Amino acid sequence: MPLIVITGLPRSGKTSRSKELEKYFTELGKGPVHIVSEADCIARSGCGVKESFTDTGKEKQIRASLKSEAMKLLTKSTLVIMDGTNYIKGYRYEIFCMSKNARTTQCTVHCAMTVEQRNARREEIVQSSSSGELDAETFDALCQRYEEPQDTSRWDRPLFTVYGGEEMELARINSALYEQAPLPPNLATQNMPLSATNFLFELDKSTQTIIDQIAAARKIGLDGPVEIPQAGMRAEVPSNMSVAQLNRHRRQFLNYVKMHTNVSSDISKIPAIFVQFLNTNTNGA
Repeated sequence: MPLIVITGLPRSGKTSRSKELEKYFTELGKGPVHIVSEADCIARSGCGVKESFTDTGKEKQIRASLKSEAMKLLTKSTLVIMDGTNYIKGYRYEIFCMSKNARTTQCTVHCAMTVEQRNARREEIVQSSSSGELDAETFDALCQRYEEPQDTSRWDRPLFTVYGGEEMELARINSALYEQAPLPPNLATQNMPLSATNFLFELDKSTQTIIDQIAAARKIGLDGPVEIPQAGMRAEVPSNMSVAQLNRHRRQFLNYVKMHTNVSSDISKIPAIFVQFLNTNTNGA
């Protein structure tokens, strides 16, 4: 049940690469192969391509739809290809957690462009853009916001970068997906059941205590990592992050836990999971 995450700027050839991968793995007998398309999610949302990248609410909705559809299709006998920009590293980390939790292998295919190729694509957009479609201004903004995958990031590995006109390393991709063991789920990627009657109360209190500890450390001038004894690790959050911002991440964590129904009821594990969540999601993700 492997997962291939396609990432790249608009007009970088993502859909063509997805179809090439679909054809290759189908011919190898690895099917069924499913392509989950960001373009299809945008079309179903009823908004244009430009709006899907400039309206924060619509963009989040489309990302959630893309991930949800991929999750539904991940089975023991299928290969799923996520064809989208997938340009936010925090979002790619969420996908990584999803595949780990499903105990499947995963790789990332980066459809990269040289400066010349990017300029040529921009000129094509200028010449052909119409109302609701991608325009040069939005394309430029995406170029600035795009967080390129890195081979040093565990959620992007193994990473295969391919430029326009180059051949994909199909055999190596096949090896990465079918000849490697999937990573085991860890504390940060396991779902936790809300089985204890006071679990939600303890969850709220435990996470709030950690936010208070970080705030207290900042108040006395400690700008570096904050030791969280009950978690057995340090909270490495930016020193300029306000309590309001920290609480926003805390609410995201609480919502995540409430939406999943098979998390450990051992409340003693929550501090470590929450600190891992903060460390991942507050450092540029």
